[in-house]
Amino acid sequence: MSVDRREFLAATLAASLPAFGFDLGRAHAEETRAGSLSIAPFQFDATPPIGHSCCGGWIPNIAVVDDAQEALGFVILGAGQPLVVCAVDWTGLLNSAHLEFRKALAAGAGTTPDRVAVHCVHQHNAPMACIDAEQLVAAQGDLPHILDLAFFEKLCARGRETVAAAVATAVPLTHIATGQAKVDRIASNRRVSRDEQGRIKSMRGSSCKDPALIALPEGTIDPFVKTVAYYSGDQKVVACHYYATHPMSYYGDGRATSDFAGLARKQRQADEPGCRHVYFTGCSGNISAGKYNDGSKEVRPVLTQRLYQGIVASEKDLQPRPLTQVTWRTRELLPVARKMFDASQIEKALADKSQPVVNRNRPAYTLAWIRRVEAQRPILLSSLLLNDDAALLHLPAECFIEYQLRAQTLAPGRFVATAAYGDGGPWYIPVKEEYPNGGYEVSVAFCEPEVDDLLTTAMQGLLAG
Repeated sequence: MSVDRREFLAATLAASLPAFGFDLGRAHAEETRAGSLSIAPFQFDATPPIGHSCCGGWIPNIAVVDDAQEALGFVILGAGQPLVVCAVDWTGLLNSAHLEFRKALAAGAGTTPDRVAVHCVHQHNAPMACIDAEQLVAAQGDLPHILDLAFFEKLCARGRETVAAAVATAVPLTHIATGQAKVDRIASNRRVSRDEQGRIKSMRGSSCKDPALIALPEGTIDPFVKTVAYYSGDQKVVACHYYATHPMSYYGDGRATSDFAGLARKQRQADEPGCRHVYFTGCSGNISAGKYNDGSKEVRPVLTQRLYQGIVASEKDLQPRPLTQVTWRTRELLPVARKMFDASQIEKALADKSQPVVNRNRPAYTLAWIRRVEAQRPILLSSLLLNDDAALLHLPAECFIEYQLRAQTLAPGRFVATAAYGDGGPWYIPVKEEYPNGGYEVSVAFCEPEVDDLLTTAMQGLLAG
């Protein structure tokens, strides 16, 4: 990874910023009456090379590939400039990396980055890509890399080329269908053990072996997997599935995998090779499979089958209806960084060679966010409204489940499917009531509690009407 390449990526980022030249807080909508719509599904390999870091560099690097990590999605043409929606089997795409990835797909589709939504599924044996944090880490000279910039550059080129090839073979888009089904024994809330004041005492993680924590109720979840399907005549060509849970069964063993969420999607893909199946993780900041997952290898196929069965059930009674209207909306969000952050102290932590990697690489992500906020570079949220009764809502980072449930109340007449883990710059986004209650997620939330009101207002604008 040469200095020239880092400088090139930084210059490319700076040149792209005018694409976000909207007024903060202002909603933007473009509506198109259908009639000449077409759709282009795409898929490309996003598996990192052997030796690449996982989850920020504080768990073992990739040593073996158990199954491919992929980027999948679709392009809609005929609704103004092309629209792109994509899911990636990675831990996260943050800050500049998220923008660079969107720029690459936009170039392939012949559109602009503000008409591209990219979300990560959030498996942990996978990259957590942040160009800004990587530059901070690389400057230290002794820390494991967060992101192989040469690989990332090649991946963006692969995405651009794949999307361009897909657009050239687009098929007419005529109908959509929606469905949902309950998923059996996967999702559970992590924040269920509290004292009398409501403060967090202990938590279920992605896996849990504590009988007392396992015995506690599921807590607040969204039990449904939601499906939005796209048709060309009577042929289902794309099916997008949305479910809210951390998608890890076990990790930290250096084995690249799409884990149980990706494996369930791949199983469904094998059922219907003529339809591109895409999986999105919903608002799962405080949701995991911990109540039903002890972290053993035997549980991964069990969770896979439960999610697969939920996906199949959500598609059982799909009833295609003509697609007559497409609306794309965007809204910018620039939350305030936590006031408790002291950039000079974070820089010292990053440089403290007596500390373990996790206590040094993590501060690089925090500092990257602080500098982004100082530079006034907002997060771009979006929604894709289909007819007057369906909406895809695209949210950033690790939002709490309450935002997903709230979105459904904000648009009671719509079928709302929410994808989180978009731009991961802010890390966790709790609801404001949970900040005083502590717990892991609050400790690594990069925004002040006011982000709740800002995000809710943005969601209202994206889903209104």
